[in-house]
Amino acid sequence: MNPLQMMQIKNMMDRFQQDHPKVQNFFTAAAEKVDEGSVIEIRLTTSDGKTICSNIRVNKSDMELMAQAKQMMQG
Repeated sequence: MNPLQMMQIKNMMDRFQQDHPKVQNFFTAAAEKVDEGSVIEIRLTTSDGKTICSNIRVNKSDMELMAQAKQMMQG
């Protein structure tokens, strides 16, 4: 990815955080509480009222992935 694309994505992410400030707080709180066996559910309600939903039960390899991602983000 070139530096210009990285800057554009950063600007878009900054805008997203400004528009939706509760999202970051939610993910931070959820990351502290998730453990093996937790269920993560995602639900979408479209503008015309239709709903789709999916979930996963967190397993050991998911926890390892999250730990690795957290470590990478911290530098």
